[in-house]
Amino acid sequence: MVNHIFSRFYNPYIFSKLVPLIAKPSAMIHVATVHWNTDRWVDLQLNQLNRYIHQPFRVYAFLSGEAAKQRSKYFYSSCQPITEHAVKLNLLAETIMLLAQSDGDPLIFIDGDAFPVTPLDDFIGMQLERYPLAAVQRLENVGDIQPHPSFCLTTVGFWKSISGDWLKGYEWTNSRGVKRTDVGGNLLKILNDLGVEWKPLLRTGQLSEHPLMFGIYENAIYHHGAGFRQPLSMYDRLKPTSHVVKNKAVAGGIDLVLDKLPLKNRFFLQRHLGLKKNILRQNVELSEAIYHDFASIISKGEAYDFISKSRRFPVTGS
Repeated sequence: MVNHIFSRFYNPYIFSKLVPLIAKPSAMIHVATVHWNTDRWVDLQLNQLNRYIHQPFRVYAFLSGEAAKQRSKYFYSSCQPITEHAVKLNLLAETIMLLAQSDGDPLIFIDGDAFPVTPLDDFIGMQLERYPLAAVQRLENVGDIQPHPSFCLTTVGFWKSISGDWLKGYEWTNSRGVKRTDVGGNLLKILNDLGVEWKPLLRTGQLSEHPLMFGIYENAIYHHGAGFRQPLSMYDRLKPTSHVVKNKAVAGGIDLVLDKLPLKNRFFLQRHLGLKKNILRQNVELSEAIYHDFASIISKGEAYDFISKSRRFPVTGS
């Protein structure tokens, strides 16, 4: 009976086109991440990856401190005592290039305190159809223009072909006219030298008024930005002091002095006046409040609506 029904609807041409699509395995997505010192982001990130990536994927991690105890949760992990973030990413990329079975496999670099907030499968396909590499670009960090490893998407083959490198070194001029380099600097130079058109993934939302931390990029990726370091950014050091000094007249006087100083002297005076300590305290309190808000929900296996939450705090630009 089954054979009779099959023979009635069987079309050799259509069948020949469908079989390769059905039989062809999905590309393996390779995810490289780094967790430093704490393990508080391990399950959060893995939960979000599992929720929003439906293709097969493997996670490769550099782990230290408490996070090293979670190494069994990863396809590959290293706990070597290496401190430089860019070196860890480069080593993970080397491992992935050795183990990947296809140069066409997507390769994702993602910070330990970053994760998807919407389904990524179509997003990955759409970006790689148009660009060989797409990465967060944090213009909001005083005009940083380099690809940032909080989230970077490419393929194993492309990374191999350009000898990709996350080390800093190559300098650019930021929006304050200051020469600067950071993680991703050398990658920017490689892409520029080769004339590669890459896709900057820009900030589209945020979970507070802070314009650098707690951000959402391309309505797809959340980056906490304060998961493994003191939540003190260049933005915090350059903005007016009225947010930490209640007396507006005093704050205005301090700003008049600070604005005339070179950055090194400005930072010294901020530390001497206790401003740095106050800024840091405020940011730590904000970071913890935001973390616990979404972590309490994600840890229960429930979805947290990052996009809706971010609409309360419009992105105002770099």
